[in-house]
Amino acid sequence: MAVNIVVGAQWGDEGKGKIVDLLSENMNIVARYQGGANAGHTVIIKGKKYVLHLIPSGILHPNTICVIGNGVVIDPVALMEEIKLLEDEGIKVTGRLFISHKAHLIMPYHKMLDKISEEAKGDKKIGTTGRGIGPAYNDKFSRKGIRIVDLLDRELFKEKITSNLQEKNTILEKIYGKHHLFAEDILEEYLEFDKKIDPYIKDISVLLNNAINENKNILLEGAQGTLLDVDHGTYPYVTSSNPVSGGACTGVGIGPTRIDSVIGVIKAYTTRVGFGPFPTELTGKEGDDLREAGKEYGATTGRPRRCGWFDAVIARYAARINGIDKFAITKMDVLDSMEEIKICTGYIYKDKTIEDFPANINIFKEITPVYEIHPGWLSNTSSIKKYDELPENAKKYLDRISELTGVENAIISVGQGREQTIFKMEI
Repeated sequence: MAVNIVVGAQWGDEGKGKIVDLLSENMNIVARYQGGANAGHTVIIKGKKYVLHLIPSGILHPNTICVIGNGVVIDPVALMEEIKLLEDEGIKVTGRLFISHKAHLIMPYHKMLDKISEEAKGDKKIGTTGRGIGPAYNDKFSRKGIRIVDLLDRELFKEKITSNLQEKNTILEKIYGKHHLFAEDILEEYLEFDKKIDPYIKDISVLLNNAINENKNILLEGAQGTLLDVDHGTYPYVTSSNPVSGGACTGVGIGPTRIDSVIGVIKAYTTRVGFGPFPTELTGKEGDDLREAGKEYGATTGRPRRCGWFDAVIARYAARINGIDKFAITKMDVLDSMEEIKICTGYIYKDKTIEDFPANINIFKEITPVYEIHPGWLSNTSSIKKYDELPENAKKYLDRISELTGVENAIISVGQGREQTIFKMEI
């Protein structure tokens, strides 16, 4: 029996979808513990691309049960579209996907408010996807949220919608000059959704704890990454939940003593989508070339990602915050053609070296990254199956990452396909 957490160790987009897919083959259950449809996990199987936003990528393994925990906020439209997409591909979902009755719902007013409030910020935008995630979490923690279990009581559901719309319509009309929403329209739409979602609803805490007691193998996956965590990320340029490993227990309803290991997924370089600090960012042609080589465009939004060198300060920070036991390094092959590759080992701020990630984001306006320069390997790694077969300079680069972070590298991904993976050690 093992309960493992897979967590992003940068600003998201680290390739968690592929790693979860690989590990899911040996898992009885894969559970998603936070976030919403703003995250996109991409998996390539026999040349076919699958992009999943809510359903864990373990669904692509026919014998794996998938779970969406109470920590996830669910957009009914996105969920049903995803279920249909999978079933159209011949992938069985009913009987294999279960959703927490405690999960909060994203309502139409959440998406409206998300988009118009972001637009109103002008050049002070945070970079939200506009999918209603933040407003849904705001209502959750303001105790105004609507959970899946609320759909069971039509009168209570109507009462909650009517109460919420009094506030939301005032904001939409008085502040943003937008048209108001009608409770009856929302009521009918979501009660129709209730009929479709009913077969998937479970008490996920009971399901998972029973599975642990039965010595099942379980994988818990988060969305986004450590540096987007609402508590531990580059606040306020963060998501509205806790992608770090600590969020897994609250997000599915199991205790911390049940966790056996934490696997951090990290790119061989660094990327970020949206606004906020990025110490090792490459601008101009260097950044553009790295973006094109890595096909760095958002799976959910299509937005181009900002690209830069590997940042060991971030990686050490993520390892500490999450208690990471092992790293899965992705996109090593993207660096194959580079003559020189840099690793950031620290920052210079006011003539002092900083080796720990600062909480004050204003510091980032004045820091200078400290770089090591490593020779590239200038050879194609995409078909290599064993660690010992990697070019010597590639192994030295990976070893240096391990030295700087204090974390062993267990998996090295050298391409998008399942088969383009090197297992250095067992998970």
